[in-house]
Amino acid sequence: MLEFSNCTPTASDEGKLQGHLSHDVILEKIMNSYLDELYRHQEWADAEHWRAFEAHPGTLDDKAIAERLLHIHLVQHGFLWVTAPLRPEFAFKKLEDFPSMSDLKRYGRQGLEELCERLKNTDEGRMEELVEVPWFKPPLKISVRLALTQCAMHSHYHRGQNATRLRELGGTPPMADFIIWLRDGQPAPRWS
Repeated sequence: MLEFSNCTPTASDEGKLQGHLSHDVILEKIMNSYLDELYRHQEWADAEHWRAFEAHPGTLDDKAIAERLLHIHLVQHGFLWVTAPLRPEFAFKKLEDFPSMSDLKRYGRQGLEELCERLKNTDEGRMEELVEVPWFKPPLKISVRLALTQCAMHSHYHRGQNATRLRELGGTPPMADFIIWLRDGQPAPRWS
């Protein structure tokens, strides 16, 4: 196993690279592993929150919780759309488009599964291609890698808001921090 003095190989580490993978290939593998962990954690954490909301009566009827769940999953689908090689028109959704909260949950799960597949099937060349994030004016151009990173990080923020709201409603929010997921052996999501 290669070990470096710090996260980025230094001149003193160059000897370790000879006969091994190049610096760029190593960094690519580190970044892809990092994104894979973020997405596996995101799917697990979203499932933990859904189960906590379903377990506390009335939580899914709360307007703030419902709107944030829609926002979380709509943004996940938005970044799935942004990072697609071919982009048809994006299908914006409203709460009224979901007859029940279980339909919104299914939409969320579907988006998370598709994001994980996108991550697995995107090669390094595509990861570095620029995509346009059209909801900024003027539109923001960033790499596919950075768009996928933002997508995972965005959900963390709103899960924290929903955890606070669940506590205000008398419920107990799940411990869904990344480090808890690591401590518990990186469990798969449990949606029910």
